[in-house]
Amino acid sequence: MAKPKSKRKRAIAKPAKPYPDFPLFPHATGRWAKKIRGKFHYFGKWDDPQRALQRFLDTKDDLYAGRVPRPAGDGLRIADLCNRFLTTKRRLLDAGEIVRRTFEDYFRTCNLIVRFFGRDRRVDDLLPDDFERLRVDLAKTCGPVTLGSEITRIRVVMKYAFDQGLIPAPVRYGQSFRKPSKKVLLQHRNGRGPKMFEVSDLRKLLEAADAPLKAMILLGINCGFGPTDLARLPFSALDLDAGWVDYPRPKTGVHRRCPLWTETISAIPGAIAVRPELRDGANAVLVFVTKDGQPWTDDSSNN
Repeated sequence: MAKPKSKRKRAIAKPAKPYPDFPLFPHATGRWAKKIRGKFHYFGKWDDPQRALQRFLDTKDDLYAGRVPRPAGDGLRIADLCNRFLTTKRRLLDAGEIVRRTFEDYFRTCNLIVRFFGRDRRVDDLLPDDFERLRVDLAKTCGPVTLGSEITRIRVVMKYAFDQGLIPAPVRYGQSFRKPSKKVLLQHRNGRGPKMFEVSDLRKLLEAADAPLKAMILLGINCGFGPTDLARLPFSALDLDAGWVDYPRPKTGVHRRCPLWTETISAIPGAIAVRPELRDGANAVLVFVTKDGQPWTDDSSNN
């Protein structure tokens, strides 16, 4: 009489990991696996660990977030959105319609979006909870003003996706992804104390300043010019004989015309006298340049 076969299967030796830090383990089912959020997930057979690893890397962001992974290429990826958005902004920069500072701010924001959500995350998979987590993360390192600016730029990037027809519906942010309220901004500003130069402070600055800086300070007090205004101020905007400066804001184009004080009119020729002589080039039209003949801002040619 033949001996009955045992119903117990012979144990199969599990393979070793390809290297110690390999994130998956060999499961008894003959597949590479990992336990995520209390559940086992399987990524491929033992005989092809690299393919299993790639499948894990492609889906891990969704799995750790509790989402069902979608096939790669099925929809607009975060990385593709940011690349297309920055290409559009680069063209505006090259055409002089935005300034370099604006482009650099958008560039940093896009890097932030990619780092937080992941390159391969689908834009139409983003949920209000994702943006709530992003806001909490930003608030850890940003003050209210910076936080508000960052939220605005992120919304601009996401709106671009819908406006360009890259996604079928607008991104939903939920109720939390908003700029800080005016009350919060005022409380933050008041908490930092007053930022006011008294007359005595201004006199000390003017006494200590050299010729170009003295003229800059007076134009700032006299006309309300900021650093960028001064860095891009052209000779054509000045009429020292009549005592006027006619100078639109470089960023917005808003027209400004301001009468010059006697002190300001007297200080500007002194600044011009020590200015390096430039015969040609874009910098030759600027009132204020560095000792090397360079503009005080690196995007003076972008209006």
